Amino acid sequence: MEVVPGGPVCGSIRPPGSKSLTNRALVCAALASERSVLRGALASEDTEVMIDALRKLGMEIDVTDGGSTLAITPTLTRPVDQEIDLYIANSGTTIRFLTAALSAIKGRYRLHGVPRMHQRPIGDLVDALKRLGCQLETESPGGCPPVRIVSQGWIEAETEVAGAVSSQFLSGLLMAAPAAGHDITVKILGELVSRPYVEMTLALMQEFGANISELPGNRFLVDAGFPYVGREYSVEPDASAASYHWACAAITGGSVTVQGLNRSALQGDVAFVDVLEQMGCTVVEEGQTITVSGRASKGLHVDMKAISDCVQTLAVVALFAEGPTTVTGVGHNRFKETDRIGDLATELRKLGAVVDEHDDGLTITPRPLHGAVLDTYHDHRMAMSLSLAGLVVPGVRILDPVCTVKTYPNYFADLERLIQRSHRWAN
Repeated sequence: MEVVPGGPVCGSIRPPGSKSLTNRALVCAALASERSVLRGALASEDTEVMIDALRKLGMEIDVTDGGSTLAITPTLTRPVDQEIDLYIANSGTTIRFLTAALSAIKGRYRLHGVPRMHQRPIGDLVDALKRLGCQLETESPGGCPPVRIVSQGWIEAETEVAGAVSSQFLSGLLMAAPAAGHDITVKILGELVSRPYVEMTLALMQEFGANISELPGNRFLVDAGFPYVGREYSVEPDASAASYHWACAAITGGSVTVQGLNRSALQGDVAFVDVLEQMGCTVVEEGQTITVSGRASKGLHVDMKAISDCVQTLAVVALFAEGPTTVTGVGHNRFKETDRIGDLATELRKLGAVVDEHDDGLTITPRPLHGAVLDTYHDHRMAMSLSLAGLVVPGVRILDPVCTVKTYPNYFADLERLIQRSHRWAN
């Protein structure tokens, strides 16, 4: 895929539903006592993997409106005396959330995926679940999937989990807790990365009827007296996906409005616009829209621990700023779909930038840029972010663009429509 340079990108767009919210809502709905309906859900590989796994467990899930409406009837009919094999591709949310949820109910399960998934650590979550009385084992070196579960439910009432690798470990434990049948206390060990995603989890759990209290000493208490109940739920547009469209304006000096989001959204990645504002863009919030205008002209030093999924987007924006940009707080990005520090640095250097890696981030120093053929490492965020360089630099070609099906199947079509509208208005 090659993105052809043009003028400033100007327009308005509504990204698809949030992957993070869709998969969290599917888990809560699966553990609820009644039928739920999700509207505005994301249709993508990651959400299809979750749906397929839940169906294999006996759930009835009706998919309509092109995948944006999901009706979930929580009927767990899986045999508890046979091991159920679940393929989860490279969906981190699916394996982490289901490992926790399935261990909270009786049964035997094996969760596995693509080779890269078998390199992504899950040992901290497994250790936390063992403390609750479950039998689990990982089959790959370094505490990585496949994961085998043998469970009679959560026997103990307290556990602890490390927070430095992924906030999804904590989110998975919290979302599974209402199915345990008794109060559950979870303590966070060390620093917690991506705290906004935990806040999102808590808000969604409460939407489905759960009651969670945050206690002193980095602990959460989930009250057994408030199980999940079915409900209708509207999923916000994906804020991580929105970052690419806001970046179109920041790179080209245009103006892009994202519909369906404001700074009160559940997703912490809306804070990406604050980073763009620090770089020189103008940000205007009106109702359920956020508009970013003007170029991101100034490099900066920023801790992106809370919005680590936007690091690749910012890195490409930084190529066109004046002066270096340093990103810190994201060492855990090395353990995602690909090494999102080392592999990102490799591809940015192909464009002509000077990139220095750090243990917890990287520094991008702009230089004159040139076209290049860029690898994506089967990582959807690499494909979407790196394509943005082609808005200004001729000859930027993206290998394996279809990998965006993981979270945003129509990304390149949406980007093309946005660019075409801009050209039409400019003429």
